[in-house]
Amino acid sequence: MPGQKLMLESNISHTAFAAWCRRAAKFSALALACWALFLIFGFWFGTSLPLAQELPAKAVDPVAHLDFIGSVRCAQCHAAEHKDWLGSQHAVAMQVATEETVLGRFDGVTFSKDDVTSTFYRKDGKFWVRTDGPDGALGDFEIKYTFGVWPLQQYLIEFPGGRIQALGIAWDARAKEEGGQRWYHLYPDHKLKAGAPQHWTGIDQNWNYQCAWCHSTNIKKNYDQVRGSFSTTWSEISVGCEACHGPGSNHWAWATKSSGWEKFDQHAKGFAQIFDEREGVTWRMDATGQAYRSMPRSSAKEIYVCAGCHSRRQQFSDDPESVGRLFDAFRPSLLEVGLYHVDGQQRDEVYNYGSFLESRMHSAGVTCSDCHNPHTAKLRQTGNSLCGQCHAPERFDVSSHHHHAPNSRGAECAQCHMPASTYMGIDGRRDHSIRIPRPDQSVQLGTPNACNQCHTDKSAKWAADAVKAWYPSANPGFQDFAQAFDRGDWGAPGAQLSLIGIAKASTEAPIVRASAIARLGRFPSPQVLDFAAGSLKINDPQIRAAAVSVIATGPPETRRSLLAPLLRDQTRLVRMDAARAIAGEAEQNLSPDDRAAFEKAISEYVDAQLFNAERPESQTNLGTLYRDRGKPDDARAAFARAIEIDPTFVPAAIALADLKRGQHDESGAEAVLRKSLDGNPNSGGLWHALGLSLIRQKRVPEAMVALAKAAEIAPEDPRFSYVYGVALHDTGKGREAVEALKSALTRHPYDRQILWAVATYEIEAGDYASALGHAELLNELEPDRADVTQLVGELKQRAR
Repeated sequence: MPGQKLMLESNISHTAFAAWCRRAAKFSALALACWALFLIFGFWFGTSLPLAQELPAKAVDPVAHLDFIGSVRCAQCHAAEHKDWLGSQHAVAMQVATEETVLGRFDGVTFSKDDVTSTFYRKDGKFWVRTDGPDGALGDFEIKYTFGVWPLQQYLIEFPGGRIQALGIAWDARAKEEGGQRWYHLYPDHKLKAGAPQHWTGIDQNWNYQCAWCHSTNIKKNYDQVRGSFSTTWSEISVGCEACHGPGSNHWAWATKSSGWEKFDQHAKGFAQIFDEREGVTWRMDATGQAYRSMPRSSAKEIYVCAGCHSRRQQFSDDPESVGRLFDAFRPSLLEVGLYHVDGQQRDEVYNYGSFLESRMHSAGVTCSDCHNPHTAKLRQTGNSLCGQCHAPERFDVSSHHHHAPNSRGAECAQCHMPASTYMGIDGRRDHSIRIPRPDQSVQLGTPNACNQCHTDKSAKWAADAVKAWYPSANPGFQDFAQAFDRGDWGAPGAQLSLIGIAKASTEAPIVRASAIARLGRFPSPQVLDFAAGSLKINDPQIRAAAVSVIATGPPETRRSLLAPLLRDQTRLVRMDAARAIAGEAEQNLSPDDRAAFEKAISEYVDAQLFNAERPESQTNLGTLYRDRGKPDDARAAFARAIEIDPTFVPAAIALADLKRGQHDESGAEAVLRKSLDGNPNSGGLWHALGLSLIRQKRVPEAMVALAKAAEIAPEDPRFSYVYGVALHDTGKGREAVEALKSALTRHPYDRQILWAVATYEIEAGDYASALGHAELLNELEPDRADVTQLVGELKQRAR
């Protein structure tokens, strides 16, 4: 399901909630031919495309306004580029469902999954599907739009309130010999029922929010929070020229020498920005067979524009000029747990931007259009010849380098250096971190490697031994942070120093440094806080934003003093994050100048949340902001809206219950939690929160049942196991407490709280030897803690 990312705040931490934008790759010759003829004849007769919901053209002052004029008008001067675009996937990213655009079979064919049989058929010249609707009952739904063309095509259906939903059953557009020409489900392993966010009628399959921005031009969601409805518009139904170049009205005025054209910058020719990163640049081969750029790349405009869609990110603005600056409209994801492997390889559906930023190619100054024609969206050359532009074939496209038979699959550069992962069931996408295969890291860390993608019958050790035999002198490659990230993600000994080492290294890619800083938030200490404070001055918005997230864990005075200067940061993302970290207690003693900057930045933050007001994450973020700023009524309303939007969104219910607890309404908090549990009985978070509420109400037996349930349902959360273990101990069950906590240590071997509790309870039981082992590990993890050092010394004395 195409889409974007939203972030949820829980005090100072961010938790990702997402469903993501899918993009197509190729399309049928018939569909392209029909589309091309349609556009060409439309242009010849001076008419624009008959696009549903197309915005009317406006006659405006070309200097004062930026308006979208349409790709057809661009073609009058840029015929070659327009012709290239007509053959691209961008031109057919979304289309009205017609005989020419629909690729799937609608001849009465059926598809069955989870006791639901869906029928695809035609009626009155339109395309229909009979399937389970929002109430769970079978219903008939008209297909209004097609979405993508290859290797799959999805279908969009309109609902009341302006909502457009993406059907979960897609058409496999590949050839029958490749396994295609069939209907298949995008979530084959999930049993989705109406009401679930990922059900095709649910909020995670909503086109207006999840998909629209990256498949059409100049999308305006126009969500009405009061009515809960959309009036979404576009200027072009597909991804047109202005989706990348921005609104063209001023450029048109410049080109036609309309009134006021002289005021435009003659280099930019009326555009807010131009893509000139490659202008006058050559790549020269050196003696090693590697090419180098004739001049350093001094901007990332082109990369930023591509990243607006080809990245995993949260969007918070649709302003055309802000969109071109990326961090003024988007929050791109870092190399986060669950999204990427610890070595930076793609794991979840992250697209290309984050991976490319960690590559040696990006560091060398390569841009997207060095390899891709931006108008056809195809590679500039095929096969190894593309790489041969910068990597001498006589050195690299030979068996002595790749150790495979010439012209074999193993001899292809991309097979080894850009292994593919499959998304949406059939869509293979290459990893753009462009790395040296590291099967040795697969042995050590469990990361994937290119060798075993082909040699599936062999072990990672076999592959590692082969690479070592070929290259006795180890070459770790450009990405050398896997060990540090692995330690950080486990909380293992040496994690803090390892992460600081990566974060401070100027040779590391900025996204890697930012990802290391973000991980340091797990290890609060004066050293980490000092390092984060120094990172606020680094000229990279992702690094500064990551540093803000660490400082947000500090006391109010620290947050105020360190983050107030960033309220005037040049990047909206950093300004908003700084303001959110200050909001509440820390804002009380701001200077008048800082107060003015704060109010402006916090307004930007609120606007960013309201941009996605249809999402429960945004409403919950607003609720926590209002709570922290002493506005409980506004907070309560925001949390309630989040629950209304999505009753399965548990964090909103927990936040509302916590708000009631803070107002000394413990019974009200319990009622909120129990109501949410009725619909979400398998939520460890809800059971945990209920258990704590019952403890506060001194209903201990009931509380123990709830806390046990939380630890059982969500063993991946160490806090649930820790609290349950402590509760067992405090109710006189010391032996059971130690057993439960030791079991938790098998899953979370470096959790500080669990280690301390186990050691303490073992001392009470007289098991000094076992306590010493746990205390020594804790001392290794936190060598600066005097209480732990003292405990180790005392236990060693007893062990003598």
